[in-house]
Amino acid sequence: MRYFFIIALAAVLITSGCQEKKPLPIIGNIETTATGDTIYPVIRDFSFINQDSQVVTNKDLLGKVTIADFFFTSCPSICPIVKKQELRLYDRFDNYPDLMLVSFTIDPKRDTPERLHLYAQNLEVDPKRWVFLTGPKDELHAISKDYVSIVLEDPDAPGGFDHSGRLILVDKNAHVRSFCNGTDPKEVDRFMEDVQWLLDNGGE
Repeated sequence: MRYFFIIALAAVLITSGCQEKKPLPIIGNIETTATGDTIYPVIRDFSFINQDSQVVTNKDLLGKVTIADFFFTSCPSICPIVKKQELRLYDRFDNYPDLMLVSFTIDPKRDTPERLHLYAQNLEVDPKRWVFLTGPKDELHAISKDYVSIVLEDPDAPGGFDHSGRLILVDKNAHVRSFCNGTDPKEVDRFMEDVQWLLDNGGE
């Protein structure tokens, strides 16, 4: 009896280990119309300027998997930690041309394209794979909500801004599919699995 129990337990463990990762959910307020159609939330239209003074819009990101975050170059607290984790992602997925990293500044008054260019240079990243965006402050702060991120001006917070430090995964159709605390390496490890799943499934 014990022999058969051990075999059965082993079979369960093997089956569990072979189970595929569950599909990633679409995150946000999902609505249903009167006719029964489902409306999934998407990132709103935007037009910002990148570190090379070029216009980047939401349409430029359609068809690509993106990893987004909200930061500012003079951040004295969590941003350097998050950027270190983003560099792990940048290196891990360097062979995936359909993946881009997108960093939105929350301090456009100081984070000019020139300053963002220098920041990107210091990170030694390819501008075709990682863009740093600036623009009108109200628009940058407003779009953070679409990315389920938190951005608040707070004179008592380090650097004058309270922000979540989240890394956000967006599919090629502009749906948010996953996020993590970008200051926690273990969470980023889990997030990497989500990124890999999305890439392996065509980005949607």
